[in-house]
Amino acid sequence: MATLDQKSPNVLLQNLCCKITGKSEADVAHQFQYAVRVIGSNYAPTIERDEFLVSEKIKKELLKQRREADAALFSELHRKLQTQGVLKHRWSILYILLSLCEDPRKPSNRVPVCSYGALLAQALPRDVHSTPFYYARPQSLPLSYPERSATAHNSSMATSGISSMGAFSINGPGPTPPSLLTGPGPQAVGESMRGSRLAWTLPVSSSLSGAAAAPRPPSGPSSSPAPKLPQRQRRDGDGSAEIGEAALVRDILYVFQGIDGKFIKMCSSENCYKIDSKVPLCKSLRDTSSRLAELGWLHNKIRKYTDSHSLDRAFGLVGQSFCAALHQELKEYYRLLSVLHAQLQVEDDQGVNMIVDNSLTLKRLLVWTYDPKVRLKTLAALVDYCQGRKGGELASAVHAYEKTGDPHMRALIQHILGLVSHPILNFLYRWIYDGELEDTYHEFFVASDPSVKTDRLWHDKYSLRKSMIPSFITMDQARKVLLIGKSINFLHQVCHDRTPPGKIMPASKSTDSPKDAAVLFTDLEGAFQSKIDAAYFETSKYLLDVLNKNYQLLEHLQAMRRYLLLGQGDFIRHLMDLLKPELARAATTLYQHNLTGILETAVRATNAQFDSPEILKRLDVRLLEVSPGDTGWDVFSLDYHVEGPIATVFTRECMSHYLRVFNFLWRAKRMEYILTDIWKGQMCNAKLLKSMPELSGVLHQCHVLASEMVHFIHQMQYYITFEVLECSWDELWNKVQQAQDLDHIISAHDVFLDTVISRCLLDVNNRSLLNQLRAVFDQIIEFQNVQDTLYRSALEELQLRIQFEDKKRRREEMGEWGVTAEQEAEEKRRVQEFKDTIPKMCSQLRLLTHFYQGIVQEFLRLLMTSSDESLQFFSFRLDFNEHYKARDPRLRPSLGATRGRRSSNI
Repeated sequence: MATLDQKSPNVLLQNLCCKITGKSEADVAHQFQYAVRVIGSNYAPTIERDEFLVSEKIKKELLKQRREADAALFSELHRKLQTQGVLKHRWSILYILLSLCEDPRKPSNRVPVCSYGALLAQALPRDVHSTPFYYARPQSLPLSYPERSATAHNSSMATSGISSMGAFSINGPGPTPPSLLTGPGPQAVGESMRGSRLAWTLPVSSSLSGAAAAPRPPSGPSSSPAPKLPQRQRRDGDGSAEIGEAALVRDILYVFQGIDGKFIKMCSSENCYKIDSKVPLCKSLRDTSSRLAELGWLHNKIRKYTDSHSLDRAFGLVGQSFCAALHQELKEYYRLLSVLHAQLQVEDDQGVNMIVDNSLTLKRLLVWTYDPKVRLKTLAALVDYCQGRKGGELASAVHAYEKTGDPHMRALIQHILGLVSHPILNFLYRWIYDGELEDTYHEFFVASDPSVKTDRLWHDKYSLRKSMIPSFITMDQARKVLLIGKSINFLHQVCHDRTPPGKIMPASKSTDSPKDAAVLFTDLEGAFQSKIDAAYFETSKYLLDVLNKNYQLLEHLQAMRRYLLLGQGDFIRHLMDLLKPELARAATTLYQHNLTGILETAVRATNAQFDSPEILKRLDVRLLEVSPGDTGWDVFSLDYHVEGPIATVFTRECMSHYLRVFNFLWRAKRMEYILTDIWKGQMCNAKLLKSMPELSGVLHQCHVLASEMVHFIHQMQYYITFEVLECSWDELWNKVQQAQDLDHIISAHDVFLDTVISRCLLDVNNRSLLNQLRAVFDQIIEFQNVQDTLYRSALEELQLRIQFEDKKRRREEMGEWGVTAEQEAEEKRRVQEFKDTIPKMCSQLRLLTHFYQGIVQEFLRLLMTSSDESLQFFSFRLDFNEHYKARDPRLRPSLGATRGRRSSNI
């Protein structure tokens, strides 16, 4: 005889059927075919698959039987079994052991082995060779109603073709009804109880269908059947007919399917199933029927939702997955109805009114529909909560219902969540691994605007739909997902990089099952986070490498600092020297090509010539809009052309900020240049004008005012150069070096420009300070004009006096009178006229000094009241010796005001 290992599973199964029934192989052909269908069914009992829980139950059962030694032995054996890992399904083995170790003294748990033979020996269901019962349409159930409502046809429905998740258990919280597992006779009660063990391993409808074809023994003390009433009704003493329980059971089965029965109908006004008050029925049956009818109302609610959305393509893939999950649950519900129908059909086919213990009753239906009712209640509440939602918002609604303490309901919601989140996972994989966004119905949390052009792809084309971000995905994860796909598209469309995404990062599988999706999304800090992080780091690193190596992003950033922010000192000074004659002219007389030539000359004459040609070719001259009275200094500006991928960082808004900062720095640098010229003029003319003592007072005023202005501009330049530009640049450079993605660079660059604009007084909040500073600059230009006028007239007078003395000396050398009386009188008159102009120059200088000091004092007052600490410190540096504070009482803040400002800063 061949060993067991050499036999196929079919041969082993056929031998098992022969052993149980005691028949030959030819006689058990039908039983063997039925057993094959049982094994191939997708029945899944609703049992908590917890190995630890089952092992504890076994030990408790052994302790109840006072078998402490066996319990200790079992615990040791179970521990060894766990360490070896030989078995993959230890839970199943333990569950069988639990079934075998139950108390043998209980009749419900001790059944002779011959009951298995009795069960398989029963006549098979009539449809054993045809389509399985759970594919039957509920409306075809042969529940004969002579007076069936005409609206029943409109409420009929078909079962879903979606695969099963698990069958409803019909035992509920109570024991298994004996009528479902009928034995061969009343003497085989023990056998029928052992048969219940095998029946629960079969699809529930198969056991009932088998029972329907078998002859039923009497289940009461008497073996004679009960007399049959024509319509299964009872009559009261006065002759009025009261509705029987059997008729209500038929109605309930119709109501379970959403079809109005003969007595139980849908009340539209109250939106519930009700029995007409005129129907003669006792209160207990009426209340029980109403409780059972709730199951039909729940079924209708769920079915209405699925019917209204199943064919709605705009509902999207996520919504269709949700409907598919509901269809699966409804399919299991229909399987239960088929079981109940089979039991009722057995009673009708036998033509005998079954005794209460063996027939369908309302109380039995309450027990058997307990679990399905709980599930349908959960689904109905979920349907209500999901109304009007789609895509990621729908997934968030389902995820919200997962937070429950009931493990069965949590498993149900997790299964639905797995189906619902599966399309989202597919969207996500296509986006992060291929950069493709196929979201026809706007369900994914990444949105695309096809109208945006390529130059604004990074900033405007892709964005997050915050309402569609599932609640089980954090905002940081959603931002990373957005950046991954956006980086891939940026590389392909803007950088024209043809590297396949698979070479940038290893692609993961994109066809996870719904179960994988549920597991992945429940482990957000583990597998899901690791996948997102891996794709994020690889893609962002590759993008930054392309920008730095192929497009010199960092080099362009440094060029902005050197040229537009005046960091290249020798170049800026030489350029200003070359441009001075041109820019002193009226703005309308300037030509850009002339200025461009001067720019090129300055580049060739300084260290700027050693920069990359790629950078130098982008440097250009720009003339601003001309206003009446403007000179070249007012309209001149440097420009830096950017295009391609680097324009994503240096946007038009950023370049306009650079232009504003350059104009401010250029104007401040010009003030420094003017004061240098003023100082050189004073130093050069000091010795020449020593022969004119009448000018000592006005010259002293010029020196004092120039010193104040030089101090102000030097402190201003120090503040701008070191405290604003250098500190902000160092912070920007550190952030750029540590940036993980392009958004970090863009954000750091924007913060850098905002800081520079704010501390250079170019923002809206510091407009009054900027106006005062421009007034100071105007006073410096005015002072230059006044001093130039003074020196020009003084030098002219000095030249005339020298000429007069030279003429006088030459005449004396020739032996003539040096001057005549008339010439001497004319010379004295001219000198007096010059001396008369000196008081006017003094008053003009005093007025200029007064205006300048007033503007500086107001500027200091605004600095001291500023909320920016750096500006407050700047005010201390400008008035380090309290020169202005002694003149203006407003610059002496009270002790209370000082404390208040300090507390507000804290």
